Amino acid sequence: MLAWLAFTSVSVVAIASTTALLLSGPEVGHWRSAGVQATYAQAHAELIAQLPAQPELLDVPVTHGTVRVLHWPGGGDGAEQEPVLLIPGRSSGSAQWVENLPGWIGTRPIYAPDPLGDAGFSAQRLPFTGIGDQADAWAEVMDGLGIDAAHVVGHSFGAAQAANLAVRHPERIRSLALFEPVMVLDSPPASVYFWATVASLPLPAAWREEALARIGGTTADEVRGAGPMAALIDAATKGYAAALPTPGVLPEEQWRALTTPVRVDLGGRQSLSGSGAAERARELLPQATVTVWPEGTHSLPMDQRADFDLILPRFWAEAGSAATGD
Repeated sequence: MLAWLAFTSVSVVAIASTTALLLSGPEVGHWRSAGVQATYAQAHAELIAQLPAQPELLDVPVTHGTVRVLHWPGGGDGAEQEPVLLIPGRSSGSAQWVENLPGWIGTRPIYAPDPLGDAGFSAQRLPFTGIGDQADAWAEVMDGLGIDAAHVVGHSFGAAQAANLAVRHPERIRSLALFEPVMVLDSPPASVYFWATVASLPLPAAWREEALARIGGTTADEVRGAGPMAALIDAATKGYAAALPTPGVLPEEQWRALTTPVRVDLGGRQSLSGSGAAERARELLPQATVTVWPEGTHSLPMDQRADFDLILPRFWAEAGSAATGD
Protein backbone atom coordinates (compact mmCIF):
# COMPACT_ATOMS: atom_id res chain seq x y z
CA MET A 1 0.00 0.00 0.00
CA LEU A 2 3.02 2.32 0.43
CA ALA A 3 3.12 3.36 -3.21
CA TRP A 4 -0.45 4.60 -3.40
CA LEU A 5 -0.22 6.41 -0.03
CA ALA A 6 2.93 8.18 -1.14
CA PHE A 7 1.68 9.54 -4.46
CA THR A 8 -1.65 10.55 -2.91
CA SER A 9 0.11 12.51 -0.19
CA VAL A 10 2.31 14.37 -2.66
CA SER A 11 -0.69 15.12 -4.87
CA VAL A 12 -2.72 16.66 -2.07
CA VAL A 13 0.22 18.77 -0.92
CA ALA A 14 0.56 20.01 -4.52
CA ILE A 15 -3.05 21.21 -4.46
CA ALA A 16 -2.52 22.97 -1.14
CA SER A 17 0.54 24.74 -2.58
CA THR A 18 -0.92 26.17 -5.79
CA THR A 19 -0.07 29.73 -4.76
CA ALA A 20 3.63 29.00 -5.18
CA LEU A 21 3.00 27.57 -8.62
CA LEU A 22 0.98 30.60 -9.67
CA LEU A 23 3.70 32.98 -8.50
CA SER A 24 6.46 31.12 -10.33
CA GLY A 25 4.53 30.90 -13.58
CA PRO A 26 3.86 27.96 -15.90
CA GLU A 27 6.60 25.38 -16.27
CA VAL A 28 7.07 21.97 -17.84
CA GLY A 29 7.52 18.75 -15.92
CA HIS A 30 11.07 17.38 -15.80
CA TRP A 31 13.34 14.91 -14.02
CA ARG A 32 15.72 16.50 -11.54
CA SER A 33 18.54 14.06 -12.31
CA ALA A 34 19.43 11.27 -14.72
CA GLY A 35 20.13 8.95 -11.79
CA VAL A 36 16.66 9.10 -10.29
CA GLN A 37 15.14 8.80 -13.76
CA ALA A 38 17.14 5.61 -14.26
CA THR A 39 15.86 4.27 -10.91
CA TYR A 40 12.30 4.95 -12.04
CA ALA A 41 12.90 3.29 -15.41
CA GLN A 42 14.34 0.17 -13.79
CA ALA A 43 11.41 -0.17 -11.37
CA HIS A 44 8.94 0.42 -14.21
CA ALA A 45 10.58 -2.29 -16.33
CA GLU A 46 10.42 -4.77 -13.46
CA LEU A 47 6.71 -4.09 -12.93
CA ILE A 48 5.74 -4.36 -16.60
CA ALA A 49 7.75 -7.58 -16.93
CA GLN A 50 5.37 -9.20 -14.43
CA LEU A 51 2.42 -8.88 -16.81
CA PRO A 52 1.14 -11.87 -18.81
CA ALA A 53 1.72 -10.04 -22.11
CA GLN A 54 4.20 -7.33 -22.95
CA PRO A 55 2.94 -4.08 -24.51
CA GLU A 56 3.78 -2.28 -27.68
CA LEU A 57 5.50 1.05 -26.95
CA LEU A 58 4.07 4.08 -28.76
CA ASP A 59 5.16 7.73 -28.72
CA VAL A 60 2.38 10.12 -29.69
CA PRO A 61 3.26 13.75 -30.56
CA VAL A 62 0.80 16.38 -29.32
CA THR A 63 0.92 20.17 -29.04
CA HIS A 64 2.41 20.13 -25.53
CA GLY A 65 4.96 17.37 -26.05
CA THR A 66 5.20 13.64 -26.71
CA VAL A 67 3.13 11.07 -24.83
CA ARG A 68 4.43 7.56 -24.18
CA VAL A 69 1.64 4.95 -24.42
CA LEU A 70 1.66 1.24 -23.65
CA HIS A 71 -0.66 -0.73 -25.95
CA TRP A 72 -2.11 -4.22 -25.62
CA PRO A 73 -4.27 -5.46 -28.52
CA GLY A 74 -7.56 -7.20 -27.96
CA GLY A 75 -7.58 -10.94 -28.39
CA GLY A 76 -10.04 -12.75 -30.67
CA ASP A 77 -13.34 -10.89 -30.81
CA GLY A 78 -11.87 -8.27 -28.48
CA ALA A 79 -9.64 -6.95 -31.26
CA GLU A 80 -12.65 -5.32 -32.90
CA GLN A 81 -14.01 -3.78 -29.70
CA GLU A 82 -13.70 -0.09 -28.88
CA PRO A 83 -10.55 0.52 -26.86
CA VAL A 84 -9.91 1.41 -23.24
CA LEU A 85 -7.85 4.46 -22.22
CA LEU A 86 -6.38 4.23 -18.70
CA ILE A 87 -5.42 7.53 -17.00
CA PRO A 88 -3.36 6.98 -13.83
CA GLY A 89 -3.06 8.98 -10.62
CA ARG A 90 -0.13 11.19 -9.71
CA SER A 91 3.48 10.03 -9.78
CA SER A 92 2.84 6.47 -10.94
CA GLY A 93 2.41 6.59 -14.71
CA SER A 94 1.28 3.57 -16.68
CA ALA A 95 2.75 1.17 -14.11
CA GLN A 96 -0.08 2.05 -11.74
CA TRP A 97 -2.28 -0.49 -13.51
CA VAL A 98 -0.06 -3.58 -13.19
CA GLU A 99 -2.35 -5.23 -10.63
CA ASN A 100 -5.45 -4.65 -12.78
CA LEU A 101 -4.10 -5.32 -16.26
CA PRO A 102 -3.92 -9.13 -16.04
CA GLY A 103 -7.71 -9.18 -15.75
CA TRP A 104 -8.25 -6.78 -18.64
CA ILE A 105 -5.57 -7.63 -21.22
CA GLY A 106 -7.13 -9.37 -24.21
CA THR A 107 -10.71 -8.24 -23.54
CA ARG A 108 -10.30 -5.33 -25.99
CA PRO A 109 -7.47 -2.94 -27.06
CA ILE A 110 -5.99 -1.21 -24.02
CA TYR A 111 -3.91 1.96 -23.97
CA ALA A 112 -2.05 3.03 -20.82
CA PRO A 113 -0.30 6.40 -21.25
CA ASP A 114 2.04 8.40 -19.02
CA PRO A 115 0.40 11.82 -18.50
CA LEU A 116 2.30 14.86 -19.71
CA GLY A 117 3.74 16.95 -16.90
CA ASP A 118 4.01 14.02 -14.49
CA ALA A 119 6.55 11.28 -13.83
CA GLY A 120 6.99 8.70 -16.55
CA PHE A 121 8.35 8.49 -20.08
CA SER A 122 6.31 11.26 -21.70
CA ALA A 123 8.16 14.51 -22.48
CA GLN A 124 6.41 17.84 -21.95
CA ARG A 125 7.45 20.62 -24.33
CA LEU A 126 4.99 23.42 -23.52
CA PRO A 127 3.34 24.27 -20.19
CA PHE A 128 -0.34 23.74 -19.55
CA THR A 129 -2.17 27.00 -18.91
CA GLY A 130 -5.18 25.24 -17.39
CA ILE A 131 -7.33 22.14 -17.16
CA GLY A 132 -8.66 22.77 -20.67
CA ASP A 133 -5.18 22.37 -22.17
CA GLN A 134 -4.77 19.06 -20.38
CA ALA A 135 -8.14 17.75 -21.59
CA ASP A 136 -7.34 18.85 -25.15
CA ALA A 137 -4.00 17.02 -24.95
CA TRP A 138 -5.85 13.77 -24.15
CA ALA A 139 -8.09 14.32 -27.17
CA GLU A 140 -4.95 14.81 -29.28
CA VAL A 141 -3.52 11.55 -27.92
CA MET A 142 -6.70 9.79 -29.05
CA ASP A 143 -6.34 11.40 -32.48
CA GLY A 144 -2.75 10.20 -32.72
CA LEU A 145 -3.79 6.66 -31.81
CA GLY A 146 -6.63 6.68 -34.32
CA ILE A 147 -9.30 6.42 -31.61
CA ASP A 148 -12.66 8.06 -32.27
CA ALA A 149 -14.17 7.13 -28.89
CA ALA A 150 -12.90 5.10 -25.93
CA HIS A 151 -13.92 3.65 -22.61
CA VAL A 152 -12.00 6.02 -20.34
CA VAL A 153 -10.90 4.89 -16.88
CA GLY A 154 -9.21 7.18 -14.37
CA HIS A 155 -8.00 6.90 -10.78
CA SER A 156 -7.46 9.72 -8.28
CA PHE A 157 -6.09 12.73 -10.18
CA GLY A 158 -6.33 10.62 -13.32
CA ALA A 159 -10.07 10.37 -12.66
CA ALA A 160 -10.18 14.16 -12.42
CA GLN A 161 -8.46 14.36 -15.81
CA ALA A 162 -10.88 11.79 -17.23
CA ALA A 163 -13.87 13.78 -15.97
CA ASN A 164 -12.54 16.98 -17.50
CA LEU A 165 -11.89 15.19 -20.80
CA ALA A 166 -15.50 13.97 -20.73
CA VAL A 167 -17.06 17.38 -20.13
CA ARG A 168 -14.83 19.07 -22.73
CA HIS A 169 -14.93 16.33 -25.40
CA PRO A 170 -18.03 14.22 -24.64
CA GLU A 171 -18.11 12.77 -28.15
CA ARG A 172 -14.81 10.96 -27.44
CA ILE A 173 -16.19 9.06 -24.43
CA ARG A 174 -17.96 5.73 -24.90
CA SER A 175 -18.05 5.16 -21.14
CA LEU A 176 -16.46 6.79 -18.10
CA ALA A 177 -15.20 4.94 -15.01
CA LEU A 178 -13.95 7.10 -12.14
CA PHE A 179 -12.09 5.46 -9.27
CA GLU A 180 -11.82 7.75 -6.25
CA PRO A 181 -11.89 10.99 -8.29
CA VAL A 182 -10.07 13.82 -6.51
CA MET A 183 -11.51 17.36 -6.39
CA VAL A 184 -14.04 17.15 -9.23
CA LEU A 185 -17.06 15.98 -7.18
CA ASP A 186 -16.12 17.38 -3.77
CA SER A 187 -13.04 18.60 -1.92
CA PRO A 188 -10.93 16.17 0.13
CA PRO A 189 -11.36 16.25 3.93
CA ALA A 190 -9.41 18.99 5.71
CA SER A 191 -7.49 16.40 7.72
CA VAL A 192 -5.91 15.10 4.51
CA TYR A 193 -4.24 18.46 3.88
CA PHE A 194 -2.76 18.45 7.38
CA TRP A 195 -1.38 14.92 7.24
CA ALA A 196 -0.17 15.32 3.66
CA THR A 197 1.80 18.39 4.71
CA VAL A 198 3.36 16.47 7.59
CA ALA A 199 4.29 13.66 5.21
CA SER A 200 6.04 16.08 2.84
CA LEU A 201 8.19 17.87 5.45
CA PRO A 202 11.79 16.86 6.35
CA LEU A 203 10.65 15.28 9.64
CA PRO A 204 11.70 11.99 11.29
CA ALA A 205 10.71 8.94 9.25
CA ALA A 206 8.32 7.71 11.96
CA TRP A 207 6.31 10.95 11.74
CA ARG A 208 6.06 10.77 7.95
CA GLU A 209 5.06 7.10 8.08
CA GLU A 210 2.32 7.88 10.59
CA ALA A 211 1.06 10.72 8.38
CA LEU A 212 0.91 8.44 5.33
CA ALA A 213 -0.90 5.82 7.37
CA ARG A 214 -3.51 8.39 8.49
CA ILE A 215 -4.10 9.41 4.87
CA GLY A 216 -4.43 5.84 3.65
CA GLY A 217 -6.46 4.42 6.50
CA THR A 218 -3.80 1.88 7.42
CA THR A 219 -0.97 1.44 9.94
CA ALA A 220 2.58 2.74 9.98
CA ASP A 221 3.81 -0.87 9.76
CA GLU A 222 2.00 -1.31 6.43
CA VAL A 223 3.49 1.95 5.16
CA ARG A 224 7.01 0.54 5.52
CA GLY A 225 7.56 -1.49 2.38
CA ALA A 226 9.85 -2.44 -0.44
CA GLY A 227 9.74 -3.72 -3.99
CA PRO A 228 9.63 -2.14 -7.45
CA MET A 229 6.35 -0.23 -6.96
CA ALA A 230 7.64 1.43 -3.80
CA ALA A 231 10.91 2.24 -5.60
CA LEU A 232 9.03 3.67 -8.59
CA ILE A 233 6.82 5.95 -6.49
CA ASP A 234 9.74 7.04 -4.32
CA ALA A 235 11.77 8.00 -7.39
CA ALA A 236 8.80 9.81 -8.93
CA THR A 237 7.83 11.81 -5.87
CA LYS A 238 11.39 12.81 -4.96
CA GLY A 239 12.95 13.09 -8.40
CA TYR A 240 10.31 14.50 -10.76
CA ALA A 241 9.24 18.15 -10.78
CA ALA A 242 5.62 17.90 -11.92
CA ALA A 243 3.89 20.74 -13.78
CA LEU A 244 0.18 20.06 -13.80
CA PRO A 245 -2.96 22.22 -13.61
CA THR A 246 -5.00 21.91 -10.43
CA PRO A 247 -8.47 20.39 -10.89
CA GLY A 248 -11.51 21.93 -9.25
CA VAL A 249 -15.03 20.87 -8.40
CA LEU A 250 -16.96 20.68 -11.67
CA PRO A 251 -20.16 22.75 -11.75
CA GLU A 252 -23.54 21.08 -11.69
CA GLU A 253 -24.38 21.87 -15.31
CA GLN A 254 -21.24 20.14 -16.61
CA TRP A 255 -22.01 16.92 -14.75
CA ARG A 256 -25.66 16.97 -15.83
CA ALA A 257 -24.64 17.40 -19.48
CA LEU A 258 -22.91 14.00 -19.50
CA THR A 259 -25.10 11.36 -21.10
CA THR A 260 -22.55 8.57 -21.50
CA PRO A 261 -22.61 5.56 -19.14
CA VAL A 262 -20.68 6.41 -15.97
CA ARG A 263 -19.31 4.46 -13.01
CA VAL A 264 -18.15 6.20 -9.84
CA ASP A 265 -16.42 3.92 -7.33
CA LEU A 266 -15.42 5.28 -3.93
CA GLY A 267 -13.63 3.96 -0.86
CA GLY A 268 -15.79 3.57 2.22
CA ARG A 269 -13.03 3.10 4.79
CA GLN A 270 -10.75 5.90 3.53
CA SER A 271 -11.54 8.22 0.63
CA LEU A 272 -10.00 11.37 -0.82
CA SER A 273 -13.01 12.15 -3.00
CA GLY A 274 -14.80 14.14 -0.31
CA SER A 275 -17.64 13.28 2.04
CA GLY A 276 -20.27 14.57 -0.40
CA ALA A 277 -18.92 12.84 -3.53
CA ALA A 278 -21.30 9.87 -3.61
CA GLU A 279 -24.42 11.94 -2.92
CA ARG A 280 -23.46 14.54 -5.53
CA ALA A 281 -22.70 11.88 -8.15
CA ARG A 282 -26.07 10.20 -7.59
CA GLU A 283 -27.87 13.55 -7.79
CA LEU A 284 -26.15 14.90 -10.90
CA LEU A 285 -25.58 11.65 -12.82
CA PRO A 286 -28.83 9.67 -12.72
CA GLN A 287 -27.47 7.25 -15.34
CA ALA A 288 -24.40 6.49 -13.24
CA THR A 289 -23.64 3.46 -11.13
CA VAL A 290 -22.25 4.89 -7.88
CA THR A 291 -20.72 2.37 -5.48
CA VAL A 292 -19.12 2.96 -2.09
CA TRP A 293 -16.98 -0.06 -1.23
CA PRO A 294 -17.15 -0.46 2.60
CA GLU A 295 -13.58 -1.70 3.02
CA GLY A 296 -12.14 0.33 0.14
CA THR A 297 -9.50 3.04 0.43
CA HIS A 298 -8.15 5.58 -2.01
CA SER A 299 -6.23 2.62 -3.48
CA LEU A 300 -9.56 1.27 -4.69
CA PRO A 301 -8.58 -0.26 -8.07
CA MET A 302 -6.03 -2.39 -6.23
CA ASP A 303 -8.19 -3.01 -3.13
CA GLN A 304 -11.00 -4.50 -5.22
CA ARG A 305 -9.07 -5.73 -8.25
CA ALA A 306 -10.76 -9.14 -8.33
CA ASP A 307 -14.14 -7.43 -8.52
CA PHE A 308 -13.04 -4.97 -11.19
CA ASP A 309 -11.55 -7.80 -13.26
CA LEU A 310 -15.18 -8.74 -13.93
CA ILE A 311 -17.11 -5.50 -13.44
CA LEU A 312 -15.28 -3.26 -15.89
CA PRO A 313 -15.24 -5.58 -18.95
CA ARG A 314 -18.98 -6.09 -18.41
CA PHE A 315 -19.48 -2.32 -18.05
CA TRP A 316 -17.56 -1.69 -21.29
CA ALA A 317 -19.57 -4.30 -23.15
CA GLU A 318 -22.90 -2.91 -21.93
CA ALA A 319 -21.88 0.65 -22.80
CA GLY A 320 -20.84 -0.46 -26.28
CA SER A 321 -24.13 -2.28 -26.82
CA ALA A 322 -26.09 0.78 -25.68
CA ALA A 323 -24.19 2.98 -28.12
CA THR A 324 -24.94 0.71 -31.09
CA GLY A 325 -28.49 -0.16 -30.03
CA ASP A 326 -27.71 -3.89 -29.74
